[in-house]
Amino acid sequence: MIKTLQKSAKTEEEALRLALEELGLTRDDVSVEIVERAKSGFLGLGATPATISVSYEVADVKTDRVREFLAGLIERFGAQADIEASDEVDGTVSVVLSGSEPGALIGRRGETLDAIQHLTNYAVNRGGGGRLRINIDAENYRQRRGDTLEALAAKTAAKVLKYRRSITLDPMNAYERHVIHTALQENEGVSTHSVGSEPNRRVVVAYGKSGEEQQSFRPRERRPERREPSAPRPEPVVSEEPVYEAEIEESAETAENTQYREWK
Repeated sequence: MIKTLQKSAKTEEEALRLALEELGLTRDDVSVEIVERAKSGFLGLGATPATISVSYEVADVKTDRVREFLAGLIERFGAQADIEASDEVDGTVSVVLSGSEPGALIGRRGETLDAIQHLTNYAVNRGGGGRLRINIDAENYRQRRGDTLEALAAKTAAKVLKYRRSITLDPMNAYERHVIHTALQENEGVSTHSVGSEPNRRVVVAYGKSGEEQQSFRPRERRPERREPSAPRPEPVVSEEPVYEAEIEESAETAENTQYREWK
């Protein structure tokens, strides 16, 4: 990790000497940049001191612990990967894993990569001394997955607005749910919330900012056409004689032909 220290004195040489004494370093351990040169002024009036900026490298203990833990974890995993860890910036260390078999490090929907990240965060922050956030990626998977989730969020929101119904997505981890929530937070027509418990927690995309479902509009029913009343049919003659199966079929056929002639 590179840090800087500014020092002011009457001359550049004196400012550098004071900086080295404060840091306990030698001239070979630092890089020096002159911010402002000393000015003597006129008759001692308007004189300004010299200001220098000294850059020096400080060992980042937690970043080294991240590399060490990941190397051991991946070795036990039976995989091989190059570990590139950045210096800590605002309490965050970004790690990129690269190797010949990135799929083994990513897993299905990034589940293996998420597990590696979770274990690393737990192991490095277990000893206290200020919490460090560790983001681990492999073959730019996070960015590609984020783009896919944002496209899914937009497509789902369009369906919710079209059908005015809430849609529940498949289970997602915390990072993926965060991507969905962030992608739709500016959409005035929908709202999002999570339901369920891990590992089956899901995002619900609801219609309207209130999250209330509304029934979709139904097409207006057409009224039946008005028809003139037909002439009453003659009442059937009731016979007291027994009727057999063959007679029923013959009577039905005769009645059907008779009605057909009448309607025609």
